[in-house]
Order: sequence, then structure tokens, then C-alpha cells
Amino acid sequence: MKVRFAPSPTGALHIGGARTALYNWLLARGSGGRLVLRIEDTDRERSTPENVEQILDALRWLELDWDEGPVFQAARAERHAEALQQLLDAGHAYRTTATGDDVRAWKAQHGDDRGFRGTSEAEGAVRLRVPDEGETVVHDAVRGDASFKHVHLDDPVIARADGSVLYNFAVAIDDLDAGVTHVVRGEDHLSNTPKQLLVFEALGERAPIYAHLPLLHGPDGKKLSKRHGAASVQELRDQGYLPEAVNNYVALLGAGFDPEREYFTRDELAERLRLERISRSPAVFDERKLRHINGHYLRELPVEELTRRLEAFTGREGLAGAVEISREKIQTLADFWPLAGFFFDGPADDEKAFAKVFGVEGAVDGLAAARDALAALEPFTQEFVEAALRGLLDANDWKPKHVFQPVRVAIAGTTISPGIFESVALLGRDETLRRVDAALARAR
Repeated sequence: MKVRFAPSPTGALHIGGARTALYNWLLARGSGGRLVLRIEDTDRERSTPENVEQILDALRWLELDWDEGPVFQAARAERHAEALQQLLDAGHAYRTTATGDDVRAWKAQHGDDRGFRGTSEAEGAVRLRVPDEGETVVHDAVRGDASFKHVHLDDPVIARADGSVLYNFAVAIDDLDAGVTHVVRGEDHLSNTPKQLLVFEALGERAPIYAHLPLLHGPDGKKLSKRHGAASVQELRDQGYLPEAVNNYVALLGAGFDPEREYFTRDELAERLRLERISRSPAVFDERKLRHINGHYLRELPVEELTRRLEAFTGREGLAGAVEISREKIQTLADFWPLAGFFFDGPADDEKAFAKVFGVEGAVDGLAAARDALAALEPFTQEFVEAALRGLLDANDWKPKHVFQPVRVAIAGTTISPGIFESVALLGRDETLRRVDAALARAR
């Protein structure tokens, strides 16, 4: 099996494109085949070096490598021109100055566009000659057969008057020359397939097997877009998702795997992915589900590795202690700093949280008692911190809102933090007492 991923570098790699890349990668790796990366950069205005780098950057982050390429379609202009001339010489294509409006007007009067075939002109665009009779059948490995009757097909333009070829012709030639056996892409390309099959037929060559993947929808049933949250691979990365979690989740979208199982290694995904199992129905991309899967992968990482990733993500160092006590409460890398940043940057300034917690009768007394207990504590460890603070509840018939929450707001500035005992122990005696003293002065 030889597959290809052929993005147009007109922007960031969106999630649907990432799934296409992943499925091709899994098919190649699972079959012992090869994957070609082709950059379809014939749109010279939008296909900028920056956009190409965005595509490559996304693939590298997802850890999807390729065996051949990247091949740039624009660099193959000479080969495209050669194949175009071959069809012109054989009479399978012809030049005409007729515009699209001319063709539509002719069809309205005569019922088809064949009248423009009478005499091949010396100038003009090149059109592929569609057979008068019969039909072109797309044998789709996912969707089944789709028939396109020739009587309903215009002779498609395959090259401009200046000789530059159009997408459907270039793609067919590139797939042919690369020896691609399976073209796996989104179903938005289905309407292009009969035109590409006609190119193969005109050249007398065997076409690859096609498989068109259903589009991705949001939870509301509409086509996936920015309104559903992250729309590109880079946005997922910036929001703190792990590449292994993204690969796992995206692979499940329509793949027809065991519905009772959520987590697969990439080797397991490659072993299981089969074109005939892929659903024909649109798959739903739900970022809440991705967060859930990402949280699992995040907590499976050793503390050292999670610390390394968080330090790279935040640009900060020395996070190991905070990571160890925070890992159970975060689902993405981006969740870490809002939860644990107070260890490094000081308490947040959450006036509503402060007013709410210290508006409880007895909260100031509870914090003062906690201050005295922590000041006398030896050794200052999580176990002894917990025993001291819980002892205050038992001795004074207090509830957690009288001690735990005041301490939390004093050290974190907000009501959200890792475990209170672990947090106090990590901060240490001196810094904890300094923050508690500041909170008491503010509350009194």
C-alpha cells in the first residue's frame, strides 16, 4: 500500500486535515507501506512559505513522519506540461477559447457542451474530452459505488491558456507518478474524483483506490468550525493538549473501533484501522471528550516527563513539586498555571473569593488559629500539616469553611488550588506564614 497526504498550504492544518494525515499514516504503518507527503501549492498567492511551515510544524508535533517528500506540486510543472501535451496529441484533450459562460449558454441552447469540440483552436484553455456515452464509476472503499453519467459532465478545463495545469489534472499525474495505490481524503473531494478518473482513463493508466472520509461535525451537528472551539492543530497545542491524546481521539472519529474502549497506542491504532470499517456518517468532534482523554494521558505521564512538558509549555523552571501535587486536578497543560501559578507568582487577587470566604463568621479566628498551629509545627511536612489543621476542626467544633478555605485563600488568593495540605507543605513554613499574616491584616 502506498498512500499520500496532500494538503494545500493555504493556512493552518485544521482538525479534519489532521485526521486525514493520521489515517494515511496509520494505513501506511499498519500495512508496511509508504506515505508520501505532497504539498499542493499551485495556488501561488495563498501557498506561502509560512503556510507550508505551519503544515510541517503540525505534522511534526503530531509525530507523523513520512517516507517520501515533501514533494511540491508547483515544482512538477514540466512533468505536468508533458502529460498535458500527451493528451492533446492523442486527441483526448483540446484547446478552446470558450469561457464558462459560453459553455453554459451553449448548453442551454443545445443540451450539452460538445459543440465546442468541433475544431481544436491554437490558443485557449485545455479541456479534457469526456466520452459521449456511458458513465464514470467511483468505487469508493468507504462510501461504496457512485456513478457519474457522462451526459451530465462538462468537458472539464484541465489547463489554463498559459499552459499552467489545474488541480484535478495535476493531482492525477502526481498520484500516477508516485505510484499511489490508495487515495484517502475528505469527502469534500468526492466531486473531484470522476474528473481525476477520466484523466487516468485518457492516459490509459490504472487509477488508485479511493476512500473518502466523512466530514467532522461539532456537537451541534454542524460542520466543524471555530465556533466549536479549537479548529487547528496549533490551537490544540496552544491549549495544552498532548499529541498522543489528540492522535488517540482523532483516530476514533469514525474509525469503527471497539466502542467500549477509549485508549489505544499508535501501534494498536495502525493494527486496527481498516478502510472498510470507517463509518459513512459524519463523526462528531467534541472537545469535552478530548479533554477527558487528554487528562488520562497527562496523568499517565511520569512526573518527570509531565514536568518537562509543563516547563516547556509555560517557559518556567522548577515546577516539579507543584506538578506532583497538581497532576490529578488538570486535564490540559494550560490548566496548570491557573491552578498552581500562585506558588511562583504569589496569591491571585480574587476579591470575590476573599470576601466570600472571610464573610463566614469565625473564618478570621480559624485562620489565626491555623497560623499559630503552623508556626509551632515540627517537622513541617504534609502529614503534620494535615494533622495540625484537622486538629483545629476537632478541638473547636469547626467546619472546613472555618479553617481550610481561609488558609487556601490566604496562600492562593482564590478558592481553587491543589490539595490544601500539600500546598502548605510545598510553600514551606516561612512563605505560608507570610501570606497568612497578609491575609489576616487584610481581613481584620
